Amino acid sequence: MIINLGLPKSGTTTLAEALKSTGMRVADHKIARNQTQNSDLAGSFVAKQLYDGYFDHGDPLHRLREFDALTEINVLKPGLSLWPQTDFGLLQTLRELEPEILFVLTLRPAEDIVDSMLRWNNLGKQRMPRLQIPGLPAGYGTRTLDLIRFVEGHHAFVHAIFGDDPNFLPLHVGDPDARDILSGFIGQTVPWWGRANANPVQTPD
Repeated sequence: MIINLGLPKSGTTTLAEALKSTGMRVADHKIARNQTQNSDLAGSFVAKQLYDGYFDHGDPLHRLREFDALTEINVLKPGLSLWPQTDFGLLQTLRELEPEILFVLTLRPAEDIVDSMLRWNNLGKQRMPRLQIPGLPAGYGTRTLDLIRFVEGHHAFVHAIFGDDPNFLPLHVGDPDARDILSGFIGQTVPWWGRANANPVQTPD
């Protein structure tokens, strides 16, 4: 199992497409109905399944073992804000139960992630400032600097937990060698690498 701890707009979809190109079964943010025959999974959010497994069974992967990789694991919508990649208890449980799990942290410069968040529908301008997020309490995030501090804080948190763990890869998605680095980490060739779900740069009329 490969689990990405990256934030939205950090290259999560690019990682998903890259892993799919290897033949892996990948759940990215929400489990599509054509991805599973399990009615409890179809149409559900990865984050919700991780927390249901964690609290109901002591195993975040209780219902997710049919997948080979989870590439965006948070959800942020009115009434549902879940961020497993920020939860020490959940992450530590994963490491203890499944020592062979590979963790990736998709990375771009914090300023670039925030710029993309601000241009992605209402993510950075409405949902993130208004809803409760670990490390970004509701009411904060109205300024670009707030969001940058949040992103940098998350990166520091993940690095503090995993350090030089050989099962952890900080993956700079803009690195020209990113595909080779990922291939070496997962132990198989990644046929595709590019830029998926890119945010078009907005230009003045």
